[in-house]
This record gives sequence, C-alpha cells and structure tokens, in this order.
Amino acid sequence: MWSLLGKNSIAYSEDLSLRPSRAETGDFLTRYTIADAAAKAAPGIVNITVDVGIRNVFMARSSGSGSIIQSDGTILTNAHVVAEAGRGSHSGKIVVTLHDGRTFTGELVCFDMITDIAVVKIKSKAPLPTVKIGSSRKLRAGEWVIAVGSPLHLQNTVTAGIISAVERKSSEIGLHGATTDYIQTDAAINQAFLQGNSGGPLLNMDGEVIGINTIKAMAADGVSFAIPIDTAVKVMNQLKKHGHVVRPWLGIKMLELTEAIIDQLKDRDPSFPNVSKGVLVPQVIPGSPAEKGGLRPGDVIVEFDGKPIDSVSQIVDLLGDKVGVSFKVVVKRAYGKQATLIVVPEEATP
Repeated sequence: MWSLLGKNSIAYSEDLSLRPSRAETGDFLTRYTIADAAAKAAPGIVNITVDVGIRNVFMARSSGSGSIIQSDGTILTNAHVVAEAGRGSHSGKIVVTLHDGRTFTGELVCFDMITDIAVVKIKSKAPLPTVKIGSSRKLRAGEWVIAVGSPLHLQNTVTAGIISAVERKSSEIGLHGATTDYIQTDAAINQAFLQGNSGGPLLNMDGEVIGINTIKAMAADGVSFAIPIDTAVKVMNQLKKHGHVVRPWLGIKMLELTEAIIDQLKDRDPSFPNVSKGVLVPQVIPGSPAEKGGLRPGDVIVEFDGKPIDSVSQIVDLLGDKVGVSFKVVVKRAYGKQATLIVVPEEATP
C-alpha cells in the first residue's frame, strides 16, 4: 500500500507496522528511513485549529498540530496553540482534523502555560490511531529527527534535521519564566499564532515521539526547539491528576558543576569543597524550605534522596510533584566538611 502520508509526500512502503525498529536490527539510514518513520506516526498526528474572537466582529483562526496519544481521543499539544479556546466569554472553538480527513470538535481538558503543554480530547465511537511514545532521556546531539505538522494549514508536512543540542536551558533561549529544558534541532518548525506546526511531534528514526515541537528562533534559520516528551508526559499526568502542575519549591538557586567551573571556583577560593561533580547552591532564600532544612549558600549537593547528583534535572526529576515529603540531602562544604540534611519542599505559588 501507499504510505500513510500520501503518494505525493512520502515514498511507497509495505506494511510498516510489521517492520522491526532500527534499534532492533542495527540498520543504517536508507533513502526511505525518514519516510518510513514519518509514515508510522502519521495516522496519530492531527491538525488543530481554533477560531478566536467575536463572531461577526473579529474572527481569527490559530492553527497548530498535535498527537493522539491514547485511542480514546486524548491529544497532546502546545498550550499556546489552544489556550485561547479556554479564555473568557469569547473563547474559541477547537476543530481537530485527522490524517484521513475526518474532523472532530475538540475539548480543552487542561493546559499549563509555563511548560506550554495542553491536553485536548475528541470523542469517537471507534478507537483512534495513536502515535508511539518514545523517550527523550538518552538523546544525543547529532541524532537524526523528524518534525511532522501542519504549517500554513499544509497538513502532514514532514521536515527533517538533527538534534543540535539536548537539555538547552530555557534561560539560554530567552524564556526566563519557564523551567523546562528543550531539545534544539535544525528541523523546520513554525510557531502558531496564527499558522504553525508547533504542537506536533518530533520523531526519532523509529517513528516514536521524543518531543513536542514548540518554538523557533525568530532571528535565525535552523534553530528550533521542542519540549522533551518525558517532560511533556509528566506535565500531562500532573494536569490530569491535580488539574494544575504541582511545582515543589525548595527556595534555592542551583548551578551544575563542570570541571571548568570547579577549577575556576577553586582558583577563587581554595577552601571550595573538594568535589568532581554536583550542584552548587549559590543562593538560599530566607524562610524557604531549604533554609529551614539547613542548606547554606556555597553548599554543593552531591546526593539527593539517596541518589548521586551531577545535574539540576536529576533533582527536579526526583522532586516530581512531591510536596510535604522529606528528602535527605547530602552536601559538601568548605574545608572538607559534609552535612546530611532533611528538606521538605512546599508547593510553589504562582
């Protein structure tokens, strides 16, 4: 049969669902690897439009993409694609178009603007096709990736590129209110509003979703960013469980220590803790859970909840949505001192 993206957009392929993954076979890239991966995911990728405004006065249509992640019609997308559908008396209508042309009215279930994740639901009498969720935990710079979406309402548009960087900090790309790390890619992503392919999936070469395409750099070509799928799924689960994202608050600033940073700090202060890795605490907010637990500026966190620590993301992952739970924290201090502390995070306030 012809591939699921159509004769004019993706190459001819046999039954793709029966093919083993590249990870299982160790195959190298072929001329059809990208086409096959995109075709595997295509049935579960949707176009999302939102009519925004007061009818007969002003009507704008925002457009983006999304992925069906459960056969009951649960769709994962960007909050900025659909948030206007849930705001005020002039909220918009969500229309979801499937790969096969069927259209459904979508319901905005929940969204979080800080992480830019939203959940939309459509109702169907029959189970709907879904994408396969992969993992973003072990991605490497240089890996091939595929972005699929509907820029300018051009549904099922496929672009490809490589991962340019993993764990790109939100502060590095000017998103100072966000706490998310991003996957940087040179695959083409166009941001909604009004007609982008953001919200759609970033795929690996096995057609698995490893990210949610989100933003592009406006001042440069070939610089786009996606939310790691592991982060997106965690946010989605919290939204469905709590109705909002629970963000544990310790009340500290954190800095990942590299060999170069450690050398610089030791040059400035010979009493700096003797560590080869860890997370430095340059600031502790007065009255915070961290201060109450005994953390001090200059401490280096080397162990958190019984796990060795070398990155901020590890601490964030271990915290999860746990508020009011005790965590054991081991820190190294100046002059070779070490302390074991108990810290109880509180829920962050907006």
